[in-house]
Amino acid sequence: MNLARQIERYLPRQLLELVKDISRQAAERGERVYLVGGVVRDLLLGYPNLDLDLVVEGDAVKLAQQVAETSQTKLLAHRHFGTAKLSYGDFTLDLATARKETYARPGALPTVTPGTLKDDLIRRDFSINAMAISLGSNDYGELADPHQGKNDLEHRLIRILHPGSFSDDATRILRAVRYEQRLGFELETQTAQLLKRDTSMLDTISGDRIRHELELLFKEKQPEFAVRRLAELGVLPRISPFLKGDGWIAEKFDRARRLKKPTQLPSLYFCLLIYSFGEKDIEKFLARLNIPAKLSRAIRDTLRLKTSLPLLDKSSLKPSEIYYLLREYEPLAVQANAIATDEKECTPSLIVHQHLQLFLTKLRYVRTALNGEELKRLGIPAGPEMGQVLQILHKAKLDGEVRTKADEKKLALSLSPKL
Repeated sequence: MNLARQIERYLPRQLLELVKDISRQAAERGERVYLVGGVVRDLLLGYPNLDLDLVVEGDAVKLAQQVAETSQTKLLAHRHFGTAKLSYGDFTLDLATARKETYARPGALPTVTPGTLKDDLIRRDFSINAMAISLGSNDYGELADPHQGKNDLEHRLIRILHPGSFSDDATRILRAVRYEQRLGFELETQTAQLLKRDTSMLDTISGDRIRHELELLFKEKQPEFAVRRLAELGVLPRISPFLKGDGWIAEKFDRARRLKKPTQLPSLYFCLLIYSFGEKDIEKFLARLNIPAKLSRAIRDTLRLKTSLPLLDKSSLKPSEIYYLLREYEPLAVQANAIATDEKECTPSLIVHQHLQLFLTKLRYVRTALNGEELKRLGIPAGPEMGQVLQILHKAKLDGEVRTKADEKKLALSLSPKL
């Protein structure tokens, strides 16, 4: 099958010219270049994808260096891995030397050696990601599909390439579900059976790699569907027995998307995912996935605040009291609890939710007009006295008792002699 016409329509003109130039320079070096993986899959599906992966039967790094010298692209090379990244405006192209992989043991990172396109495709995760399009002048646009990936696209199936795929690399279990839910596909029958058989192989995978796969899953448009599917397949309990993928998670993830900026969503999803944990249970989870310090703090704060929510369940609380109850917690933890308590049929939770929202949308941004230098000019010495004045001014500002800078000066001057 030849996809030359589709390529010409699919790629923007400047990117297409760059790809052809890379292929031309490769041919001069006696090498061949192919479009591979996700871009081939998405081209056949008609989905946009401008982050291109190129496989080089030859030296990808030297080829990329040569291209960078003769074009306006920026180069980032990884000689040790035989890979390079070319950046061109808003586009990126990843070049990799065709390679073969062997696994010393299940879960280990593979041993990589140079290979052919055939070697490179067999090492991939699923048939729909194991297709390539030639960019050579003599067979430009020809589809290489040794594992019937196009057929699986047409039948909407996720299929592994060999029975040992999940045991070689159990992160493919998480990726299989991610692609299944993103594309609206189904796990091919034998693939589903092998996935369930090999779920225990997740124990051979480092926490960093599992966390990375969850982070990728959380970047999907509706990750709650993948979380639910992982629960159905028995994968979530293998990561932690306390993880759930129920309707509560689906509702809260959906609410999170309507409240937060996309760049913060993965971390917020983590805080919601562990909301059913006890404070004593969370440490094993953090250690298992080697969660970074900042996110670990947000996750711990989520559960600490959850146990302290009754303190906020008073309609008589002043804004300053709400602020000083919540200021010690990470904002992500406050946001997670605000989402978790947004139950309109439950009056106490509604009061708590309103207080959390008030903190998030207003109180945490309140600042006094006066600062330390200005208080010095008013005759208030630096030290504990000034700290007390600033705190009283801040509380008064939060509670609406002072509104202007003049109000703050008047209050500060009245306080100093008393202090």
